[in-house]
Amino acid sequence: MNYSIPVDPEEIMALRQRPVDEEMIAVAIAGLVKMARSQGQSLDDLTAEVLQDDPILDRVQRRWLSDIVAQAWKTMP
Repeated sequence: MNYSIPVDPEEIMALRQRPVDEEMIAVAIAGLVKMARSQGQSLDDLTAEVLQDDPILDRVQRRWLSDIVAQAWKTMP
């Protein structure tokens, strides 16, 4: 893996400077899960945030992303 898992919002934002590829997306999702856990959020809390209306992703894409976030949550230690 070429990227370390981000531990704060600034590190997540820094990923924007890198080319988008599958590995970078996986690292961003892992960082999101790690930060949510460290802030005491539940999977339901995080899923609700992902599913909120967003001008970038449509409803189907948000649902797909929430499923991926849930999978990451369940598989990460």
